[in-house]
Amino acid sequence: MRDYRTLKNTHWEARLYAVRIGVAVLAVLIMLGGLVWRYYDLQINRHQDFVTQADNNRIHVRAIPPARGLVFDRNGVLLADNRPGFTLSIVIERSENIDKLLAELDQLLDLDEAEIERFNKFAQQRRPYESVPLRDKLSEQEQSILAVNEYRLDGVEISAQLIRHYPLADQLAHVVGYTGKINERELRILNSKQYAGIHTIGKTGLEKYYETDLLGEVGYEHVETNARGRVMRVLERIDPVPGENLHLYLDSRLQEIAMAALGEERGAVVAIETETGGVLALASTPSFDPNLFVTGISHKNYDALVNSPERPLFDRASRGQYPPGSTVKPVFGLAALDSGIISPSYTVYDPGFYQLDNKKHKYRDWKRGGHGSRIDIHKAIEQSCDTFFYTIGFKAGIDRLHDYGELFGFGVTSGIDLPGEARGIMPSKDWKHGVQGVAWYPGDTVNVSIGQGFMLATPIQLAVATSRLATRGLVKSPRLVIANENSELTDDNEAHDNEVIDNKILQIGSKHWQVITDAMVGVVHNVRGTASRAVTGLDYKMAGKTGTAQVVGIKQNEKYDAKKMVKLQLDHALFIAFAPADNPRIAVAVIVENGEHGSSTAAPVARNLIDAYLQFYPPPEVEESG
Repeated sequence: MRDYRTLKNTHWEARLYAVRIGVAVLAVLIMLGGLVWRYYDLQINRHQDFVTQADNNRIHVRAIPPARGLVFDRNGVLLADNRPGFTLSIVIERSENIDKLLAELDQLLDLDEAEIERFNKFAQQRRPYESVPLRDKLSEQEQSILAVNEYRLDGVEISAQLIRHYPLADQLAHVVGYTGKINERELRILNSKQYAGIHTIGKTGLEKYYETDLLGEVGYEHVETNARGRVMRVLERIDPVPGENLHLYLDSRLQEIAMAALGEERGAVVAIETETGGVLALASTPSFDPNLFVTGISHKNYDALVNSPERPLFDRASRGQYPPGSTVKPVFGLAALDSGIISPSYTVYDPGFYQLDNKKHKYRDWKRGGHGSRIDIHKAIEQSCDTFFYTIGFKAGIDRLHDYGELFGFGVTSGIDLPGEARGIMPSKDWKHGVQGVAWYPGDTVNVSIGQGFMLATPIQLAVATSRLATRGLVKSPRLVIANENSELTDDNEAHDNEVIDNKILQIGSKHWQVITDAMVGVVHNVRGTASRAVTGLDYKMAGKTGTAQVVGIKQNEKYDAKKMVKLQLDHALFIAFAPADNPRIAVAVIVENGEHGSSTAAPVARNLIDAYLQFYPPPEVEESG
């Protein structure tokens, strides 16, 4: 018994049991406290966080793209509008396997590689839960196929969107331009908030130049979705602000006439309203259908346009640079008169060529045998006597020709509201030394004096120079847009880079303008005028000047023979004109590539346009006071 009592200690066991119970209770209380604290932390302290996360799973913010601004001509004809279409998009976060989804869509819709490539580019730049477009302009059959298979296409959305459309298609492709899918380079530089939900941008023409005005402001909406991502209801909405509409000086009827007059020829026509500087028509042929680019042009169609020898994508009116030929003779003749180098009575003898002192080289006149004796500035412009202008050009010197040329817009951008306008070249001694690193020679001046040699001009520059001749020195930058919405555009619009200089008057002696105008009237209306045979039966007076620009050089003793040349080697044909001569309201410049003769090829184009303008916009009748 003593051994048993020694081994069994009930008091110690009771204490041990009590300690264990206490430890267990404490452990339970600690864990219960931790559980209560955790519950309190989750339900009270972090309640709002979890509510937000839960809302994020069912409530999403979606960008609402604005309607792009419309474009109208001066008479309210719609030139660029928005048409509804259905777009297939994917919200990547709602798809468990995006590659599998794309494969399934490929089987259903036969996707192009270009569509998938474009989708992947957009997917890399998107915001979370932002839908990425895959295909635009879904047909009814495609919509039906997607609706039937919707249950297995998680993340797919079909939404109605406005798609740009150009009703007149190729008539105004180079003027209005087109919108296209935002590319990878543009994605890197664009403001992501400003373009949220927007997948197209102006690429060329007015669409690009006035992108900021046409774009509008993005709207937003908070939507509640179910587990499959389908929108159940809209909780809050901030409406987008539509882009501003543009109203143009351009008359779509005159544009159509200009395009039809050029026909199948490669060339350009620019018509300017002299009073306002507004561009009435700006045609470049051949053209293309800009609607092909809006939702993504196919590789086949794009390659056909890019590789075409006709270069339909090239805007000849604003980017084409050509030797202006004899169309600059009125400008250089005015320069010689104004600078005092010659007087209106100054004459030269034209044997059919011109030679510099102590030089054997002959600078030939276009008329073999020459124009004879007593050729003054009137006859020189009327009959386009090269020898007369060789003479006065050499007397003036290249720097004086350069300075006067710039006054009339040559060698500088015109300020027209289009992107990428070419500057042309109004050469000088400094220009040649800087570009070619060689000296200027007297023969260079002789060539420039008839608009050849290094001198290049765009059709827009020719129209601007013609307008300044018509208005006797009134400087107005050509403009396409009258106003955006109801607000007139300011001349110092900071949103655009082109310099606008309006209402400046060239400081040229007033008595000399009429000499030049009379000579240009003679070009059209006098029997010996170079355009008199092509422009007949006018019931108004037109002042004009023909021009021919060499494409290939002719050797000293060779004769120009068009029969031995291919089409691309023939001379360019040019014509400038303004009318009515006594009260000019319209100035026109025409160039027909390889058209050979300005009188027979280019002059009728200008005549058609001027006839139509004076018919559409007759001068107001003056009431006689009784």
